[in-house]
Amino acid sequence: MTGNFTGRLKAALTGTRDAELVFLGNFEVEDQWARGEMGLPRLGFGSGSVIVNRMDEFALLLAGKGDHVVLKDEPDADYLSHLEELGFELPGMLVVERQDPRSTVTQDALEDRRVLRELGGLGARGGVVCAHGVSELEERLAERAGIPLAAPPAAVCKAVNSKIYSRRLAAELGIRQSRGWSCASLAELDAAVEAARALLADGRRVVLKDAFGVSGKGIEVVEDERRLDRLHRMIHSRARKAGHERVGLVVEEWVAKRADLNYQFTVGRDGGVHVDFVKEALTEGGVHLGHRIPARLTERQRAQLTEVSHLLGGRLADDGYFGVAGVDAMIDPDGGLYPLVEINARHNMSTYQASIQEAFIGTESTALVRRYPLRLGTPLPFGSLRRAMADLLFDPTRGTGLLINNYATVNAAASPGEPVPGAHFDGRLHGVVVADSADRTAALDDEIGRRLAGVAESTRGEGRG
Repeated sequence: MTGNFTGRLKAALTGTRDAELVFLGNFEVEDQWARGEMGLPRLGFGSGSVIVNRMDEFALLLAGKGDHVVLKDEPDADYLSHLEELGFELPGMLVVERQDPRSTVTQDALEDRRVLRELGGLGARGGVVCAHGVSELEERLAERAGIPLAAPPAAVCKAVNSKIYSRRLAAELGIRQSRGWSCASLAELDAAVEAARALLADGRRVVLKDAFGVSGKGIEVVEDERRLDRLHRMIHSRARKAGHERVGLVVEEWVAKRADLNYQFTVGRDGGVHVDFVKEALTEGGVHLGHRIPARLTERQRAQLTEVSHLLGGRLADDGYFGVAGVDAMIDPDGGLYPLVEINARHNMSTYQASIQEAFIGTESTALVRRYPLRLGTPLPFGSLRRAMADLLFDPTRGTGLLINNYATVNAAASPGEPVPGAHFDGRLHGVVVADSADRTAALDDEIGRRLAGVAESTRGEGRG
């Protein structure tokens, strides 16, 4: 079930729709891009990073037959069978022998001689690596294995992904954006803080964002000068300790919005731009929670986003970038657009839904892309979940239900060995809820949430007497 999107992606990256791609789901590559950048403090690793690292499994449904995916662990066999029953033609899988839960799939692959040899063999016959995003780690993996990367250099990807780049590009191209300031030096930060004081004095809020923050990390909403001054002093102190004047931040006015949007276009090696889709993003506290399909847009709004996509894509091509670009945008309370909040020079969550949307979400369907939090006492095999959720899972004949597009994140945080009585761990189930109306999709989503809560409770032994 290799859809039009994957074929277009191959053509954009390599010049041919028949290319053999090796997908690498190195999620939150921004962590690598952010190394050495001076911004807001970041918290240490927790169970969240362990779960995020297993989002590598999303690539299974982006790859097509004849492609390959590098994975941290073997997928649940029953889950793979379920995908094949739905009609997906699964790619070849290169699974590392020993994975570190706190490492990305790239880091694990770099330590696995067998995977490096297999990658080299694929490269020798024309295969190329298609990573979620490209940092120096992915360049090192490609060089060590002897396989090309189907991407611009890491330095180009990092530069385009910076929120500073987005703000400067919007200003240059005359694209509407919230009032704000790019800060690449302490002097620029000092000036931005002084300007932000006037907004706070007027009862407004401001937000500080790391140039390479993602999913709610590296963002601070500020409502008073005391908090602003504290952050200002902290950044100065960290920069002095590092011995330089460089920072990587933007300071912006926090503006009212009616909805968040995410749209995607693909830039070809030849500079051509293809607009892939626009979706309404579901967020909370800056954290991405999913999408609503279709986005509730007017024709005028769609036309404006298409125009901006071509404008941005042309400029990205001039700056040496090609591949997938995702753009975050907003709708203000009056229906006006902020067409460029930031550019993501990498795959986006919505990228991994492309094959599902092409195959199963027609013009008469609506969908919610969701992630369901789970509190588990013991690992939950897919077969057990399928038996408990059978009537709610996606059925192609009726065109409704929950289509699970990542199962590895359910058990990623489980401790190895025998379960400890009373212990628990957090997991996430990712899926797409499809129905024939917005109301029915919402009702199905609610029922799925209730059923999953019961399944999770059963693993914790609660309510047993």
